[in-house]
Amino acid sequence: MTSAQYRIESNQPLAGRMLPVSGQRQVLVGDRGLAVSLAAKNFVTADGAEIRVVHVATGEIVYRKRVTHIEPVGDDF
Repeated sequence: MTSAQYRIESNQPLAGRMLPVSGQRQVLVGDRGLAVSLAAKNFVTADGAEIRVVHVATGEIVYRKRVTHIEPVGDDF
């Protein structure tokens, strides 16, 4: 097995100052904790965007974050 055991992937281009590349849709990482931390800190702002950490060998999704915007509730009830 290669040293990259986890893949951070998204349906939107990845952007974050802690990621080694910007604008890509996937990044390979060797450590599960690091992969989940990077995915959690990644900037995903588009409505419907999703970022996942996938174990490469099994295809198991070990972390998932989805963005859904909720309309703010006003003072008018």
